Amino acid sequence: MILQQLATAGNTIIFISHKLEEVIKLCDTVTILRRGKVVATTNTQAVTSQQLAALMVGHEVDFQVNKLPASLGKVILSVQNLQVVDDRNITAVHDVSFQLHAGEILGIAGVDGNGQRELADAITGLRKIKQGKIELKKYSTIAYIPEDRQKIGLILQFSIAQNLILKSFKKLPFCRNYLLQPAVIKNHAQAAMQTYDIRATGEDIKVSQLSGGNQQKVVLARELAGEPDLIVAMQPTRGLDVGATAAVHSQLLAERDRGAAILYISTELEEIIAMSDRIAVIYRGKFVAILDAQTATVEEIGLLMASGRNQND
Repeated sequence: MILQQLATAGNTIIFISHKLEEVIKLCDTVTILRRGKVVATTNTQAVTSQQLAALMVGHEVDFQVNKLPASLGKVILSVQNLQVVDDRNITAVHDVSFQLHAGEILGIAGVDGNGQRELADAITGLRKIKQGKIELKKYSTIAYIPEDRQKIGLILQFSIAQNLILKSFKKLPFCRNYLLQPAVIKNHAQAAMQTYDIRATGEDIKVSQLSGGNQQKVVLARELAGEPDLIVAMQPTRGLDVGATAAVHSQLLAERDRGAAILYISTELEEIIAMSDRIAVIYRGKFVAILDAQTATVEEIGLLMASGRNQND
């Protein structure tokens, strides 16, 4: 609204975004860049979101998240009456309880700042709990896709190859007799770059030089290596364009179908509904509802997120 008022007042506005609906709604014309080059300029009234997406990534993009019915396995994660405090020592998670099965995605929907970060940090062992229990199936491995890939997920001044082995550089085959094995590390990085479509001129490029989407692919490649039993994905598509978002969705769904248990945290309602098998709505640190994703609606979840209540309360 403010931008439209400024434009009406005679100001020229350059609006840069990868959110296609915003571009079409707010702008008169749009120029599409792909890999640093202009590929098209057109009137926004003459294009659809689907056409813009195809121009951005160079191929058709399927906006629909296509997933198979969930095939639930054993309980991987059990959380009982969990309480967690934030950095100010104020309780941010209040008496949260749930179970997460192998082969299932439990989405957590909520407005930012309602305890999601503290919950994710507690489950992944990065934050002490105040009260309650977190029980993980014996010998389970955990992958964490953090909210901030640049501050937490990556070491920006390290190369792609180095970031890919941050969790395993002390182990075989990357380390032998206390010495890193450069050839093994290089081959591992090249294979990961091909598998995850990480676009860079080489594995020795610093991740600070990569786009946000490629940085996130490096995080995914590292965290999903070794077929983890539990994946905690915190805002995994934040700041990504439609192509990178589709790639993240596809990779996480493949992990679900393999049998991983996934905790998927996002503020994007449509994304939560599309990706999840069940949806827990968090409000002021509490789970106010756990819904079946097949029957839940944006309106129902949005009301719970905003007030902690549904229409019948």
